[in-house]
Amino acid sequence: MTESMQHPYWVADAVFYQIFPDRFARQNGSDTRFAWQEWGSAPTANGYMGGDLLGIVERIPYLLDMGVTALYLTPIFVSASNHRYHTDDYYHVDPLLGGDQAFRTLLDALHAAGIRLVLDGVFNHCGRGFYPFHHVVENGADSPYRDWFYVESFPFAPYDATQPAGYAAWWDIRALPKLNIDNPDVRAFILDVARHWVEVGIDGWRLDVPNEIKDHEFWREFRRVVKQTNPSAYIVGEIWEDGTPWLDGTQFDGVMNYLVRALVVDFFATGRIGAQEFSVGIETELQRYAQPFVQQAFNVLGSHDTERFLTLADGDMRRLKLAVLFLMTYVGTPCIYYGDEIGLTGGKDPDCRAAFPWDAAVWQHDVREWVRNCISLRQSFVSLRHGQMTMVHARNQSNTIAYARVHERESMVVALNASDRECIIDIAVHGLDIADDMLLHDQLSARSYVIHQQCVKQVVVPAFGGAVLLVSRR
Repeated sequence: MTESMQHPYWVADAVFYQIFPDRFARQNGSDTRFAWQEWGSAPTANGYMGGDLLGIVERIPYLLDMGVTALYLTPIFVSASNHRYHTDDYYHVDPLLGGDQAFRTLLDALHAAGIRLVLDGVFNHCGRGFYPFHHVVENGADSPYRDWFYVESFPFAPYDATQPAGYAAWWDIRALPKLNIDNPDVRAFILDVARHWVEVGIDGWRLDVPNEIKDHEFWREFRRVVKQTNPSAYIVGEIWEDGTPWLDGTQFDGVMNYLVRALVVDFFATGRIGAQEFSVGIETELQRYAQPFVQQAFNVLGSHDTERFLTLADGDMRRLKLAVLFLMTYVGTPCIYYGDEIGLTGGKDPDCRAAFPWDAAVWQHDVREWVRNCISLRQSFVSLRHGQMTMVHARNQSNTIAYARVHERESMVVALNASDRECIIDIAVHGLDIADDMLLHDQLSARSYVIHQQCVKQVVVPAFGGAVLLVSRR
């Protein structure tokens, strides 16, 4: 494999946790000069609750206790929006989050704890406060920065909706001027930003709407710059559909696996599809990309852009827990969206971006303990992190599925039951490196089974539960 095609070795072993910084944790004794919303009040599109980077530092023990080994932060650079996808300054951290010094403290503390950090890169568009854009607003056609944007007419009207905007914007939202990636100066600027933060010490980039930059050669340049700075940096793109065009070995290491998430929601949360349709869908996704990209996929149950899983599941904790078990035994790298582990609910943006309730009295402690155990299970067995995955069972009548994870001499068989009754199933293991008379020990119960005629018979799978069977010789 050439240097350009090398993948970060650590990603398949990682368990990510996604944080929306304004809503995760406010530093104890934080600055009172700012007029924050009350922590825990209803989230709004424009309100700030005051979560900051030093608040995350104080919660590192919480993350370690859960088993988290990597963080993905939504944007943290200077911006006039609480989500910070409207970037005003790409080289500095927003003072409302604590600024550059707080970021240095966070990065050092995370690395000292063995936790990696991936930042959100918004390179398709900027905010209205981005200096080159402001310069064009002030100077019109005389601005040397005019070609940094897609000009339609002068003057620009970034705030007056009664006038033509005068420039192209993402989804025609005036607050998000689209950057002209064809301009060599813009290209060089973005690549320098990418290099700068990797040199500072981040462990990778999550790329916001990279499909909107319709230039694969740019992403090849981006990869070269990042990998020359740190060959083990992770590059993951926010692609909601088929990511194949970006997964040729010269662009991204992986994509956010929203296609798998759609199947997971339809099967585990809403029951819109049955076991066999889910199994066929998963088999399709396992074949969609070459194996290195399947292993590097970024798997989520939800994010800042989606309704929370528990809300989609009508508050059924059993469905959430079963989906977590699938996430932690599926191929690729799993990511928990902050608060899902304690049963946080929320509809579409902004409701899915609520403040984390640090009063443990309101947590769903059984869910958090389940998440901890599922993470521990994943980290205990190399086959659950690196093993080839094969679907081996799917029955609509019982709404059960099973799949094998095989890695060298370690094999696991995972059975999941998305019904409200206990099921007893037989699982065929033909074609796998699993021989008759081998024992299988369920890691979630005290039960054991023996393989006979290439089949595991009478496997007990609890209602909305699972069995995780470790294969061993007698």
